[in-house]
Amino acid sequence: MPWNLNSSRPIFLQLIEIIQMDIISGKYPPGGKLPSVRDLAAQAAVNPNTMQKALSELERSGLVFSQRTSGRFITEDKHMIEELKSTLAKEKIKEFLYSMQQLGFQKEETIALMTDLLKGEHL
Repeated sequence: MPWNLNSSRPIFLQLIEIIQMDIISGKYPPGGKLPSVRDLAAQAAVNPNTMQKALSELERSGLVFSQRTSGRFITEDKHMIEELKSTLAKEKIKEFLYSMQQLGFQKEETIALMTDLLKGEHL
């Protein structure tokens, strides 16, 4: 099943974000092997060169590393993965708070709504 990509932003950036999410969610555990470039490209329904570019960027960041004939692996640095998870979470929270502000809510009102929702409903 193709990944959910859109044409509003560069595809390779979206691929990076999806793979990062798969890493921080545990789909690809620390030290785990990534599927081949061709397999990932087929899953995402993109050109292998585009996937290669995304994986090269992930290597540059240190999140992924290559072993010559064995393929690509996820870093074993759990601290790096946790930092990425925290950074992405903060970005999502900022986006949410901005959206709530656009709706006319103050921070205190947003917190109260979230508290009520968390007390009364299961997510």
